[in-house]
Amino acid sequence: MKLNSKTISKCQISGSNDLKSIIFLGYLPPPTEMKKINSKIEEEIFYPADLLYSPTSKLVQLNTIVNKEILFSKDYAYTSSTTKILRENFQELYRDCNKIVKISTNDLVIDIGSNDGNLLSNFKNHHRVLGITPERIGKIAIRKGIPTVIRYFDRSTAKLVLKKYGKAKVITATNVFAHIENVGELMKNILKILKKDGVFISESHYLVSLIKTNQYDTIYHEHLRYYSLSSLKYLFDKHGVKIIHAKKINTHGGSIRVYATRSKKFKISKSVKKILDLEKKYLNWKTFGNFRKNVFKSKINLYSILKKIKNENKTICGIGAPARASTLINYIGLDENIIDYVLEIEGSKKIGNYIPGTKIPILSEKKLFVDQPDFAILFSWHIASELRIKLRKRGFKGKFIVPLPNPSVKY
Repeated sequence: MKLNSKTISKCQISGSNDLKSIIFLGYLPPPTEMKKINSKIEEEIFYPADLLYSPTSKLVQLNTIVNKEILFSKDYAYTSSTTKILRENFQELYRDCNKIVKISTNDLVIDIGSNDGNLLSNFKNHHRVLGITPERIGKIAIRKGIPTVIRYFDRSTAKLVLKKYGKAKVITATNVFAHIENVGELMKNILKILKKDGVFISESHYLVSLIKTNQYDTIYHEHLRYYSLSSLKYLFDKHGVKIIHAKKINTHGGSIRVYATRSKKFKISKSVKKILDLEKKYLNWKTFGNFRKNVFKSKINLYSILKKIKNENKTICGIGAPARASTLINYIGLDENIIDYVLEIEGSKKIGNYIPGTKIPILSEKKLFVDQPDFAILFSWHIASELRIKLRKRGFKGKFIVPLPNPSVKY
């Protein structure tokens, strides 16, 4: 019998036992485990969310690993191509990659965690491409003409890819490199299918951005690790890989894109030292302590705003049901008496379910323009400006609540 979760007592990179808690968010449900509206009320399993720091590797990680079959089921609902900022980000990645790596027509580009093929759609008309993803959503990529292996990326998948497709000149892993459990094994499998002069490109939530903007909502069990460039350097050094370029990007409220290789032919960009030097003032206990205080203050302030609105008998809807909304709602202690409903774009697989751990229904966004609720809380607050303009143009007349970094009401 497989366990649903396991507790981690060592650093996932260094193996050190020296781990200290930065913040404990309580017990959270898996953000992908959604119950159907009006379904029978049954028990839900919640897992501890304790954010830990390893002084040895500079890695920040969660204390609990939840079984991947629970977090990334075949019916995983997230699609990357529906988000404008991600489409633009992957277009930029393609342009940058060609400047740094110089990929030929016959070179193979592999994307691990390829989802619906959003990233590879930029490469497919110019290079050989291959996606790897465990979810059925990979069939959308196949229909787009992007070859996709629908499996978890592990040793057997690496072996299959090597035999059938050969080695890649470029391997990408965007918003997935922190999701796969055994990071040492993951690195070995990546290097197994990467050419000696090939380049591995990762994009991950950036720890410094998380701290600076109070992003407690991005702490959930899909994210096993929260990388700084310092912790990535420690990891890559262990595997004989050097970082040649690093860039802070805007996706997911602040991420970092890192290029790494075993080849000596690439020069190391000045960006690497610049970011490593900058991180020295953030990776310390004074900063972590301030982060913990700021998160608590933000929680209290947001709850106070929502409480005042509900005491005036006003309606509040949520806009979007990303995984981060589940953390925010459960951490603050919101329910259907405070958030009347959450709205998703038409066609979303999340419609017709409850937000995990609650009875807050997820409905079609058409309801926003018919009901005209008094307030709309933007759970994808990192693209609040884009959302506010878009929803105003479409006819929403109410006020907006931006929950982070500092809760506020916008008109």
